[in-house]
Amino acid sequence: MAQAHSPLPAQEESQGEPRSALAELHADPASRKRFLSMMGGAGAASAFSLFLTACGGGGQQQGTGSTVAQRQRPAPRPTDMEIVNYALTLEYLEADFYEKVQASGLVSGAPLEAIRVIGEHEREHVQRLKSVAKDLGKPVKKPQTRFPLQSQDQILKLASTFENLGAAAYPAQAPNIRSKELLSEAISIATVEARHAAKLNELTGKTPTPDGAFQTPLSMPTVLAKASPYIVTA
Repeated sequence: MAQAHSPLPAQEESQGEPRSALAELHADPASRKRFLSMMGGAGAASAFSLFLTACGGGGQQQGTGSTVAQRQRPAPRPTDMEIVNYALTLEYLEADFYEKVQASGLVSGAPLEAIRVIGEHEREHVQRLKSVAKDLGKPVKKPQTRFPLQSQDQILKLASTFENLGAAAYPAQAPNIRSKELLSEAISIATVEARHAAKLNELTGKTPTPDGAFQTPLSMPTVLAKASPYIVTA
């Protein structure tokens, strides 16, 4: 997978802001074809289509207000650097959680093997996103975490919560991403997070897809509010 993470060219700017990669791919079949080739060819087409559906289309992220003033003044989109550090914070949280779960000795059997595999994936996500963040600027510092580890059932429910949160976080930010390379990384990680969530949902007796046929994206403030109880602040 491509490692470069440069922003879109200046000529793609509109009204002072670069056009999102998703908007360009939605509007330009030739650009979309090149992007799918970069992602892995024919097999990437269905993943991109599903991700586009989960994001609610290919345009810019819209606000929820309905007044003329709100339509004229949309909230500023986060930069690619902000999005990467946001994703990195979530991956730090998940990776640290699985490390502490394995050290607790509270999980065994098939659930422990799932925790081990998922934890390794999250550590790889951290390393990839740190590399991306270094390309763009400065990676966010790893947060200190605190988790209530009480029993196997409680741990699996919390793991399910984290993975469903991760699966919902990436689609919400996709319409804001300027770089096609970064969008490719986000899609790649999001699909794995969704598989993690499905596995853990099954282990906790829930349906693999609690949102039904389509993922419900969650905004950055919503996700951070749900994650904040597990992050120790100074």
